[in-house]
Amino acid sequence: MPYTYQYPRPAVTVDCVVFGILGARLQVLLIQRDRSPFAGSWALPGGFVGIEEPLEEAAQRELAEETGLCDIPLEQLHTFGRPGRDPRGRVISVVYFGLVRLEGLRVCAGDDARRANWFAWPELPPLAFDHAEILKLAYRRLVERACWGPIGRELLPSRFSFRQLHQVYEAIFQRKLDGQKLRRKLVRLGLIQPVPSEERSGNRHLQLYRFQPRVYTELSRYGFAGRRLCD
Repeated sequence: MPYTYQYPRPAVTVDCVVFGILGARLQVLLIQRDRSPFAGSWALPGGFVGIEEPLEEAAQRELAEETGLCDIPLEQLHTFGRPGRDPRGRVISVVYFGLVRLEGLRVCAGDDARRANWFAWPELPPLAFDHAEILKLAYRRLVERACWGPIGRELLPSRFSFRQLHQVYEAIFQRKLDGQKLRRKLVRLGLIQPVPSEERSGNRHLQLYRFQPRVYTELSRYGFAGRRLCD
């Protein structure tokens, strides 16, 4: 006989915050809703979790259905469950967070999304539900990550100019940074190393860099030994 639970059960959704860098601007992916509530409003990609569906699988599925992006590395950010946050009833949302490289990446709206577009942070349209609050927390997490540990591997090609990496940091921190000071810190940490000229294709006079995989992994795990990268 099926078990009957005596208390009301809230619905569970997943939402996805996906950031990217275009030039020197931080971008966030939004969809325009096609259904009530908030039909026509912009929102984070997301939706309801199936009764037998793991949370991360639900997040990947919703992201793929509404934007066309598949297999994006996601990590759990936070759970939002304030009563009244969704006019349909008691809905708890588990939010996931990811970073992507935008060059060559296409988004295509589907399912119950009219459109899917990248928007420059923080110049966003009015958002449905409590998604503006969610994005503020996600942005703070992104800044904290860049302050206390390495960032950029998800956002840059395997070989990159220092200008490209510098733009990533300026886009995240939303301010100008001393490039020479930043370069010295990253080299001293062993996080980046110059690519030898014989390994560069095209313009051999342009100095390229690459991340040191072992150092990147270690610093991702333990951070910058309690010291902020950018003060």
